[in-house]
Amino acid sequence: MSRRITGASRQFGHLTLILAACFALGPIGLLVMNAFKPHIDIVSNPIAPPTRLYIHNFAASWSEGHFATGIVNSLLMCGSTVVIVLVTASMAAYPLARSPSKLWGAVALYFLCSITVPIQLFLFPLYFVFAKLHLLGNVFGTSVILAAINLPLSIFLLRTYILGIPRELDDAAVLDGASPFQVFWHVVFPLMRPGLATVGAIVCLAVWNEYLITSTFQQGEKNFTMTLGYLAMNGSISDDQGLLMAGGLIVIVPILLVFLATRRFIIDGMTTGAVKG
Repeated sequence: MSRRITGASRQFGHLTLILAACFALGPIGLLVMNAFKPHIDIVSNPIAPPTRLYIHNFAASWSEGHFATGIVNSLLMCGSTVVIVLVTASMAAYPLARSPSKLWGAVALYFLCSITVPIQLFLFPLYFVFAKLHLLGNVFGTSVILAAINLPLSIFLLRTYILGIPRELDDAAVLDGASPFQVFWHVVFPLMRPGLATVGAIVCLAVWNEYLITSTFQQGEKNFTMTLGYLAMNGSISDDQGLLMAGGLIVIVPILLVFLATRRFIIDGMTTGAVKG
């Protein structure tokens, strides 16, 4: 009887996952399908497959959304933010992982408080400072803000990876005459590569889709990211659904490829962070 109940619960779980996958992938499927259809076909029947591939939507969307500029700005912003986060978070996570547990409890509480505080409270003072420093529209300046937002979670995740590295390796390196920084850089840091890949992928996904910070600090068409360019296109040609669908597909394809390439690291990192620490 228990085996029958276990089998039924397993089938119910599989069915639930299948339905959840359909709900998640359904909008993406409609987006891909309608991106290749003209506006009149989308309006008449948005769930019908395209009778022919209407490639003109992509060329027009690329031009209207200024995606040639937006993809450069987005890549620069993602790359610089990931570098800042990985360098600072790894150097902060190492002493926290090797410190007494009481110290980590206080730091963890501080990080949790910083995560719960809404970023909207800091927008005005940050904008005032950036305006005074003439950093509005500067991709690398905005990357510093985005890095600060993503630091608490990144430190949490990297600390869990360092906890899995035996402390005996540190002690052996110290006996050989290595300084604390040499222990971190030559012993611990190379073993953190799976964690660094996980954090880098998560931060890249978050920065690519970010809107509030970029819309505040990246002003002017030459400073638009992919997300801002698409939203500007939405305001100028909102009457052509085919162009909007194609523009949306252009925006999500690069980051979707990044997610598919790094999904194993993301899942491993999130599950490791759930069971350690």
